[in-house]
Amino acid sequence: MTSQTKSGSGSGTITTKDGTQIFYKDWGTGQPIVFHHGWPLSSDDWDAQMLFFLSKGYRVIAHDRRGHGRSSQTDTGNEMDTYAADVAALAAHLDLKDAIHVGHSTGGGEVARYVAQYRGAGRVAKAVLIGAVPPIMLKTPANPGGLPIEVFDGFRAALAANRAQFFHDVPAGPFYGFNRPGAQVSEGVIDNWWRQGMMGGAKAHYDCIKAFSETDFTEDLKTIDVPVLVMHGDDDQIVPIADSALLAIKLLKKGELKVYKGFPHGMATTHADVINADLLAFFKA
Repeated sequence: MTSQTKSGSGSGTITTKDGTQIFYKDWGTGQPIVFHHGWPLSSDDWDAQMLFFLSKGYRVIAHDRRGHGRSSQTDTGNEMDTYAADVAALAAHLDLKDAIHVGHSTGGGEVARYVAQYRGAGRVAKAVLIGAVPPIMLKTPANPGGLPIEVFDGFRAALAANRAQFFHDVPAGPFYGFNRPGAQVSEGVIDNWWRQGMMGGAKAHYDCIKAFSETDFTEDLKTIDVPVLVMHGDDDQIVPIADSALLAIKLLKKGELKVYKGFPHGMATTHADVINADLLAFFKA
């Protein structure tokens, strides 16, 4: 396998076919790792991984999904096919080869859709799903263990009523497991989640709730033919493991599952040392 050695450009934007500007960071040289963030965050959520893998000789890239962070606050295209097309446009712009795509939560869905649809031309070497939403979060007749639509309707109602408060309550509670007895709460982590969320657009965030909860990634997972590492905390209160990772691993041709006892949804932040070490081992394997 050949690795890309082109130097990163620092940061910049690309403009997609529909005129949306996508912000990205691009640091370092070596084999590229592309990080895909969760809802309603930004590429800043990957600071602990970007710095670590940059120091290990990788080229690290992360973008702000449309409607999130510093990208355009779009009122259209806030669904998985367009998200994947935006990633494809970025990969083409940067001419990425043998890239490893790492997605957290909603970003894991984006990775599954992107790799399934755009893995050709030697662009993708491996993928990682961390606390990721595939195969599908919503409870349906075909997915009886999923979460009822009322849960996601509650998200939409809370966002529309008081987005600023909602975006404080999520990280202060279930996202990082800070609502668990004895949890080491970090006010800085809570504030940083809130900051990232409030940078994005309310319309895109509202639409993305449907995208991450109702999109069915079953066929995407079946299609992927590169090695995939599935990482999930068994105390994930946002994306319960029983209806995500434990199902996704059965659909992947070349999947490996790592379950983390007691780890929360935001474990890449709260337990970055553990997650980074396991990511590095998978990248080098």
